[in-house]
Amino acid sequence: MNVGGGFGISYTEADTPLPAEEFVRAIVKEIKTYCSQHEMPVPQIWIEPGRAIVGPAGYSLYTIGSRKDLPGYTSYVAVDGGMGDNIRPALYQAEYSAVLADQPLAEPEEKVNLVGKYCESGDILIKNCPLPKNEPGDVVVLLSTGAYGYSMASNYNRNPRPAVVFAEDGQDKLVIKRESYDDLIKNDLKY
Repeated sequence: MNVGGGFGISYTEADTPLPAEEFVRAIVKEIKTYCSQHEMPVPQIWIEPGRAIVGPAGYSLYTIGSRKDLPGYTSYVAVDGGMGDNIRPALYQAEYSAVLADQPLAEPEEKVNLVGKYCESGDILIKNCPLPKNEPGDVVVLLSTGAYGYSMASNYNRNPRPAVVFAEDGQDKLVIKRESYDDLIKNDLKY
């Protein structure tokens, strides 16, 4: 019996996913109880741990392009990606944490809305994102984006998908190249 996707991960400091052992114990208990009540043999039980394996291993890097401050209300920090490469915040209200790449341990100085470039009011990667002082050109890192990011990416508003790079032991390896404009139009036909 495949019980589907399972183990949770911490996307933000507020997340407290159930430890895998407790999660499995609860599922097995319920299945054993059901099987006993219905005089059935207990099946082999499978769970898909994907998110727990790849989620924390992936990061999304964005470059800050612009900033809009609304005094007394909020600030918007726009990056060079968004819902085209990570639809989860818009689709599921998924929450993430972020740091600046060159100062990952810096204390936050403000809360901003980290927004994308896709010309949609829902293109918000993180609402009230705590960040240290930042400026255009800084690289923002969204943490724990390894699960489903690239597989859910699209060419929304005719934008190319980003590259995917693996890093191990201080070495980087390009595994999926960034799409080009030519990639976007290669299937277009003349009419």
